[in-house]
Amino acid sequence: MTCRVATSIFTLLLSLACGPSGVLGQMRDFSPKPEEEQLPRAMHSKMAELARLTVGRTNADMTGDTNRVLQAAVDYVANLGGGVVEIGPGEYTMYDSLHLRPHVTVRGVKDKTILRKAGGVASPLALDGDYGEQQVTLQNPEGFTVGSGIAVWDKGANGFHTTVARITGRRDNTFSFDKPLGADCMVGNGAQAATVFPVVSVYYTEGVHIENLTIDGNKQANPPLNGCRGAGIFLYQGFGTVITGCVVRNYNGDGISFQQSNDVTVTDCVSEDNAVLGIHPGSGSQRPTVRNCIARRNGTDGLFLCWRVRHGVFEQNVLEQNGQFGISIGHKDSDNILRHNIVRQNKQHGVFFRNETLGMAPHRNRLEENTIENNGGAQIRIRGEVNDLVFVKNTIRDTQDESAPGILIEEKVGPVNLRDNTIQTKVQIEDKRTSKSK
Repeated sequence: MTCRVATSIFTLLLSLACGPSGVLGQMRDFSPKPEEEQLPRAMHSKMAELARLTVGRTNADMTGDTNRVLQAAVDYVANLGGGVVEIGPGEYTMYDSLHLRPHVTVRGVKDKTILRKAGGVASPLALDGDYGEQQVTLQNPEGFTVGSGIAVWDKGANGFHTTVARITGRRDNTFSFDKPLGADCMVGNGAQAATVFPVVSVYYTEGVHIENLTIDGNKQANPPLNGCRGAGIFLYQGFGTVITGCVVRNYNGDGISFQQSNDVTVTDCVSEDNAVLGIHPGSGSQRPTVRNCIARRNGTDGLFLCWRVRHGVFEQNVLEQNGQFGISIGHKDSDNILRHNIVRQNKQHGVFFRNETLGMAPHRNRLEENTIENNGGAQIRIRGEVNDLVFVKNTIRDTQDESAPGILIEEKVGPVNLRDNTIQTKVQIEDKRTSKSK
């Protein structure tokens, strides 16, 4: 036996003796470490690597320039249990929402990945649409196509009663869709359908992340859609959704709306030039966080706390040049903190507490270290039977209309705690309460 052969045999025997650990006579310990725990809703522990798929106009795992390729990528990753879809730069035409799935992150290229809503069409219904029915018959079917989004409503069936769905089939002027009508939509009450929908939708899911997308709502070419059922980015029971680094602009409705969605986080986003509200948490959405966002030049309010928004944190935002209020707070919107925000140059009041009765009033909200300036009317107006509001170390000023008060407190308002605020207006506080209610 040569020396070289003997050396090779010895090396092989040593390797077999050592095993995977590399230590003679010992085996590698593959047992779980103390920090390894099984996931709450799966029979395995957290993995270091999940599905990752690129999609783009060119040079990607999946290529295309419409919502169809984006949806295919999201569904593929969701079917693997979650992961990341990376959307490359360029413009993508949206004929329906991008419907997001549980535990999927959708990530664009900052300021370069643009989802643009296709132009919309509308038609009156030719037949009544009945509650629970999954089809409508249209007078003018042109522009309605299988696979596109559709909304159906009448004068009485709006708000949450508007149905937003996807067209699944056609027979002449009749179209089927994937959700039942949420209300009767009557021809005699102006029933109509339109190809309008959120550009990005999150329904009945959790753990979704939306990052670095630019949403262009193309509002000049689309009918409006109300904020209870639509927005540039829209959540309905989208628990724990995180939206970061996104721009939503030119949507014929709200910019960002989340309804019945707890623990939503919106950070570093811009909502601008939308037809109605900039950022709209509502319908019982608990513990929202909106931080370091800009809402500007929207048709009504920059930040609108709708119904039962509680225990939220709204901080370091800029709310400016909106068509109505900078911030609006109302029905059961209690126990929120609003701090370090800039609220300026909105057409009406900077901060507006809506007129609510005692049981429905927005009690115990705290505003601290905000700058509220040069809004139309009173910089802060408080209405309704609200109690225990706290205003601490805010800067409130008006260099444009010296006749408007810094803070207007109306007759039915309960205790208000004002401490260390700087108010630079001709009338600092106009208090219409009787001494008994102060």
